[in-house]
Amino acid sequence: MKQTEGVECRKDGGVIDEIPGAYKSIEEVINQQSDLVEVVATLKQVVCLTYSPA
Repeated sequence: MKQTEGVECRKDGGVIDEIPGAYKSIEEVINQQSDLVEVVATLKQVVCLTYSPA
């Protein structure tokens, strides 16, 4: 719940979803590759949609 605070998504036991902690820190990755990339924009997740086929 804490890792998805501020993100609109289902947070009940019936949903299996990946939390941000499942990934490396993008800031850390970008910093380690600073000689290869130029940051031109920063995005923030605001919604998480889960598709479940019927």
